[in-house]
This record gives sequence, structure tokens and C-alpha cells, in this order.
Amino acid sequence: QVQLVESGGGLAQPGDSLTIACAASGGSISGYTMAWFRQKPGRNREFVAALGWSGATTEYADSVEGRFTLSNDNAKNTISLQMTSLKPEDTAVYYCGAMQARYARSWYRTHTLYDYWGQGTQVTVSS
Repeated sequence: QVQLVESGGGLAQPGDSLTIACAASGGSISGYTMAWFRQKPGRNREFVAALGWSGATTEYADSVEGRFTLSNDNAKNTISLQMTSLKPEDTAVYYCGAMQARYARSWYRTHTLYDYWGQGTQVTVSS
């Protein structure tokens, strides 16, 4: 069973950059669809970005397209999310998810299809 642990969250000012990471253990995440979701207080979990199971496809929410970049390091069994030009509305708990089934790209945004989740890391953007 895959275990996921996020790290790197914290406090940033608007316009700053921050990188968060997700380390996997208990098995290789190669062949999994890996994604970042975020959740704001009182809101549903929201899709941020995904790397498809083939490793060739990335998908981003419109709200972060061009500002956030998802990358993976298979050797370290980790994924990262580089966040630039941060905005106050990016404030949320960020969760890493792993999907074992090889669904088509159109399903990457559906959080209920993910099998494993980390505990989340808080990102706060405030001046």
C-alpha cells in the first residue's frame, strides 16, 4: 500500500514562489496518476494539477495554469508542485493523491477516483 507524505507548505506573500513535495513509500508511483488537490475551509476538495500514469500528460486547473508546475522524480519516488505568482486565493490545504487505475485524462480531476492520499500541507498566502 502506498503512503504519501506532503511537505514544504508555509506562509508566503502575494507574488512569491513556493514548492511543495509529496514523497511516496510502500511502493513505486511509476504507473500511477499523481495529482495535487487543495481544500479551502468549508469548500470541497478542488483539483489543481495531475501527471498522468504514462508520465507524458499533465493537466492543470485554469486557476493555476501558467503559474504552477507539477514535476516528478521517479528515482526519488516523489512529485513536486512549484507554485509561482502566488495569490491569496491559493491559500488552502494541499493534498497529494495517487490513482492506481489507468483512467483517461478526462477523469484526472475526479478526486473520488484516487486511492491514496497524504495528510495535506497548509499553504497560506497573505501580506
